[in-house]
Amino acid sequence: QVQLVESGGGLVQPGGSLRVSCAASGSIFSINVMGWYRQVPGKQRELVASLTSGTTSNYMDSAKGRFTISRDNALNLVYLQMNSLKPEDTAVYYCYAYGSGGTYWGQGTQVTVAS
Repeated sequence: QVQLVESGGGLVQPGGSLRVSCAASGSIFSINVMGWYRQVPGKQRELVASLTSGTTSNYMDSAKGRFTISRDNALNLVYLQMNSLKPEDTAVYYCYAYGSGGTYWGQGTQVTVAS
């Protein structure tokens, strides 16, 4: 089992920056990929960014050039640095981990971009 706890969400003005973090615990050795999804009420959850244990990253088109995913393996943390935020980035952001044990999800953290 893997436990994921997100933190760092909040309210930010358009054009601002925010960093969300995800702390992983449990069977960390089984994880191959970690990343972030987001979801807006009434819409499907969409992949924002992912990072493999081999440091290969992947981003949704609207996040490229604005968001950066990174990982601190020593502390079992994954970060999503979000810059130049737009109102359409408003969503609940979920951390996920995928590996030999399956897919695990955090509880989500709200990010609201508004003036």
